[in-house]
This record gives sequence, structure tokens and C-alpha cells, in this order.
Amino acid sequence: MPGLIDAHVHLALDAGPDPVAALRAAGDAELYAAMADRAGQLLATGVTTARDLGDRGGLAVRLRDEIAAGRVPGPRLLSAGTPLTVPGGHCWFMGGEAEGTGAIREAVRRNATAGVDLIKVMATGGGITRGGPAIWQAQFTPEELSLIVAEARSFGLPVAAHAHGTEGIAATVAAGVDTIEHCTWMGRAGFDVRADLVDAIAARGIAVCPAASPDWRGFAERFGPERAEEMFGRIRWMAERGVRLLPGTDAGVPHAVFDGFVSSLEFFAHIGLAPAEIVDLATSGAARALGIGGDTGRLVAGLRADLLVVDGDPLADVAALRAVRLVVAGGRRAGG
Repeated sequence: MPGLIDAHVHLALDAGPDPVAALRAAGDAELYAAMADRAGQLLATGVTTARDLGDRGGLAVRLRDEIAAGRVPGPRLLSAGTPLTVPGGHCWFMGGEAEGTGAIREAVRRNATAGVDLIKVMATGGGITRGGPAIWQAQFTPEELSLIVAEARSFGLPVAAHAHGTEGIAATVAAGVDTIEHCTWMGRAGFDVRADLVDAIAARGIAVCPAASPDWRGFAERFGPERAEEMFGRIRWMAERGVRLLPGTDAGVPHAVFDGFVSSLEFFAHIGLAPAEIVDLATSGAARALGIGGDTGRLVAGLRADLLVVDGDPLADVAALRAVRLVVAGGRRAGG
């Protein structure tokens, strides 16, 4: 079968209880070595393409190039470089703070010049940034997000937007981003779901990556089963309304390990997708949504040799994806 695609990872984070502290304590050499090891973990589980959505100092771009040259084992990487955020905003510690039109333009240009594959923007707050904006709170104005998208387009780059809050989701849709990460519809006083926005996301072909952690079952226990099921069911509802879903683990944040992609795929089975739909989601569907469908995601002559051999039939049970026999990424056999 084709190799798997994890559309949301953070190789710079260690998936431990305090990945931010670990990141800030690590020097570049130590961090790069750890990122290379995590890339190897992804590859060993059948992931032949991964989208890294936030690192420090361009290390993921460097690792991408080393992998492509065959000097380091790992999946093909699509790197967003340093994510854009507001001063003191979500993931400020990665170095992407920008305030005002000029600084925002410069941040996009700096990433583009460094050779990134896409631009990542933190449209709302996030859970791992202590003291930052609330997770539901918008960080950039609609005009600023439109500027980010326009500047990215001038370099031929797509845009991925981290957005938990509904206000931020609405602004990213209006700006015309390519993917929305998380998309949990949070408001100041609870969930704030807007069917008109969901329909706009579907109509504009914006893909949504729920970034379901490999520990989604544990998340449900910690968050509360009823509230978790409300969130989970909403993802299925979005798909039923025509929204394209992307599989991603958010690997690197607490509990989101780098060898748990199959557990994240089982989340989609939990919300009602059939095994064949999930396999398509993690291969050809993800490739098309990320703009690389002409290069990978299918077993077709002329595409990259990104291959996975497993024992069992994942079209009957996605758990068969755990029984990895052989992984080939870009024509190179993993471990061989």
C-alpha cells in the first residue's frame, strides 16, 4: 500500500509532560539530534510523509534536506519553519513573534527565504503556552490574516492556521487559508459552532486537521466523556457536510508520541469512518489536501516510491497497520 501521511507533527517537541521547558533548555545540536530520532520513529511506523508545523531556528528545514539527501533516515518532511504568532502568543518561544504589518510581512518573508514548504500561523491561543492568550482567543485580526495569506501566496506557499476559537476560525476562512488545524469551535463561554462557516470551509476546499492525539482516549477521560464525545461527533458532522479531513497526531505535545499514528487513525474509526475510508484519508486523500497528490499517496508509476507493507488487511481493520513488515520512503528502504 502507499506510505502513510501524518499532516501535523512538531519534531521540536518531546511529547513529555512539559515539552516547552524541554525545548527551551535544549541547545540546537541536542535538539536537532532529538528531532532526527523522532523522524526515525515516524518512519518506522509507516509514515513516509510528515508535515512539521512549527520548529525553532529552521532545524526542520535542515532535517528535511538531510533526509532528502539520504544522510538521515526519515519520512519526507514538509516544513513550516517558525510559526507566526503575536508577542507573547501561542508558541512565542519558537521565535515567530510579529506585531504590525511590517513585522508580519518580514516574518513570512524570513520563513520563505529559509526555504519552508508552507507558512504556519497561530490564529488563536493554544494549550501548551502558559500565560498566553486563551485557547479560544483570536491572536490576529482578519486583516492581518489576509495579509499573511497574500504574502505567502506571493512566494507560492500554502498556509496552515492553528485555530481553536470560532472567531479565529471565521477569520482564517475569510483569509483563504489552505488548512485549519484543530478547528474545535471554542468560544468564551463554551462551544460556538457555526454551520454557515462549516459550509464555507467545505465550499472553499479548506481541509481540517483535527490533530487527534494518539492518546485521544485518555483525552476523553481527562476532558470528560460527554464533552469529548460532543467534540468528536462534531468532526464527523463536519465531514458529513463536505469538509475534507486530514489525519495528524500533533506529535510532540504531551501524550502525543511519535510512534502512535495508527492510534490516531483509530480515532476516525471511533467517529464512524470505515477502514477503507481511513486508509484513503491517510494516503491519497492527505496527499491531495496537501497539494502533493501528483507526487505521492498512490501506487502509480512515476510517483515517489513511498510504500508500506503490513501483515493483515487494513481495509478490514486499520489495526493491521501496526504489523509493519517493510517501509520504503522515496525509494529508500527504512532500516536497510
